Amino acid sequence: MKKESKIYVAGHKGLVGSAIWKNLLAKGYTNLIGRISSELDLRDQKAVEEFFATEKPEYVFLAAAKVGGIMANSIYRADFIYQNLQIQNNIIHNAYVHGVKKLLFLGSTCIYPRDAQQPMKEAELLTSPLEYTNEPYAIAKIAGIKMCESYNLQYGTNYIAVMPTNLYGPNDNFDLEKSHVLPAMIRKMHLGKCLFDNNWDALREDLNRRPVEGVNGSSSEQEILTILDKYGIKHSNGCTVELWGTGAPLREFLWSEEMADASVFCMENVNFDDLVREIRTSSPNSQEIRNTHINIGTGKEITIKKLAYRIREVVGFGGQIAFNSDKPDGTMRKLTDPSKLHSLGWHHKIEIEDGVKMMYDWYIS
Repeated sequence: MKKESKIYVAGHKGLVGSAIWKNLLAKGYTNLIGRISSELDLRDQKAVEEFFATEKPEYVFLAAAKVGGIMANSIYRADFIYQNLQIQNNIIHNAYVHGVKKLLFLGSTCIYPRDAQQPMKEAELLTSPLEYTNEPYAIAKIAGIKMCESYNLQYGTNYIAVMPTNLYGPNDNFDLEKSHVLPAMIRKMHLGKCLFDNNWDALREDLNRRPVEGVNGSSSEQEILTILDKYGIKHSNGCTVELWGTGAPLREFLWSEEMADASVFCMENVNFDDLVREIRTSSPNSQEIRNTHINIGTGKEITIKKLAYRIREVVGFGGQIAFNSDKPDGTMRKLTDPSKLHSLGWHHKIEIEDGVKMMYDWYIS
């Protein structure tokens, strides 16, 4: 990419897209384009066709997606598979039709089987059944990987698929129903701290910024306590924050701005032909080109319980943490093997213990 190249970041206001946008600007790229959903509905085939025909981007970062945590994935299964397939199909196909030079597709490590060998190498893809709770989302992302591979093999395009591990960072989603585990725990602990400290001003300020099911800072105390109780923030024994599952699952987390740096690194330095060459070097007799995607992760993991107590320490929550074992844990372990990324020349720097404090500092500011 040249500094003046026209670069489209799909989803540029989200956790992933905003981090990529910031990284590109910091590296001197000057011709970035983005559209919020009210300006361009990526599920609308005709609208996406018109956008590509008019704007003619040279490079595309496909960071737009419908995302959520275990609760949202369990409830909105149809939405997660249908909307993500719509977004991916429209952007990847129009990138080909309108001559985009290179595209980076961002997936998720939930593409790997529930019982995948740990840590998960790229070759683990499609070797056994997926985790049930997020199977629709995972299938959509697998389709995105295969779409990139297939267009590359049939049409000679240069589309790279990267699979980030669990991400967290600035502009994350803190919705109590739809957020991922780390931002959900941070907000729960913050609201719990407000209740425990009897700091209703801070509690109402938080709800004014991010109402929960229509309940905001102007709602009555009883309305606020009722909605918080529904989401596991219970005004009993000072305050108890309830979390789903046993706390035993292990998870890997990557600071979103580091993921962005790795993504831009791949766009600048890695081509599909390089990945094909690596496959043929390791299996010289193989005629099959698959698993060309790249894991983006730390290769390190932490239990949900240990993470919860680290968040409690950073937030300063003085109440209790309770784990509800009647709720699902999800996949028990999901650790990436980032050795392919390391061999290409990129490594992470921010560890989760420091990242939690950075995340909370961002949230309260």
